[in-house]
Amino acid sequence: MHKSERLFQLVNLLKGRRLAVTAKQLAERFEVSERTIYRDIETLQSSGIPVQGEAGIGYLISDHPLPPMMFSLDELTALLLGSKMVSAWTDPTLSNHAKSAIEKIEAVLPAQLKHHSEHSPYLVSSFKHDAQQQTFSETLRTAIESYQCVKLQYQDVNDNHSERTLEPLGLVYWGGKWTLIAFCQLRQDYREFRLDRMQSLTILSIPFSTNNTKNLTHYLALIRAKYANESDENPVSC
Repeated sequence: MHKSERLFQLVNLLKGRRLAVTAKQLAERFEVSERTIYRDIETLQSSGIPVQGEAGIGYLISDHPLPPMMFSLDELTALLLGSKMVSAWTDPTLSNHAKSAIEKIEAVLPAQLKHHSEHSPYLVSSFKHDAQQQTFSETLRTAIESYQCVKLQYQDVNDNHSERTLEPLGLVYWGGKWTLIAFCQLRQDYREFRLDRMQSLTILSIPFSTNNTKNLTHYLALIRAKYANESDENPVSC
């Protein structure tokens, strides 16, 4: 393990603990010598991190403000991958925030981690919605966060047109298309609406609320149960 990554993990291990951790325990945890741990503690203390304790007793970091959160190599890989997905696949506002986050992360990466990031095996394609879908996405995110109903003009797969008043619950990306999960006031049930089939969308000044049987988590639980039942009823033969 590289020293910088060990220091990151050491901070995360020590901060907020009620009981001190001895150098011996830390040495066993990181598979290094106790002398290395003593040097690491000195490095952290000299950089302003409030490590308390001493040799033979143990160490902890009390509840004081710390520098920005430090991450392991795998954690940074996950954060960068997720940020690139948001940048490529969401509305303009979230996309810009994701790009800003990527720039901040990459600006402070040590050389070794920066090299790893630049040669990541994961590639996020620059898939883009058209301008109208991006507008719908941003409008729906606003409505979902503020618990406001929306009026939707929609064209289904059979080219049938309809107008619905919906309680928007969440946006789901199924690997090719964004879909709105909503509670339809006309049908009094969950319905799904693809963003690429929406014709127009307006936020209404009508608030709504969720409950145990009307929320995104409940919808997903119903979907999982449905597919589980279908799998049990139609086993695959080998």
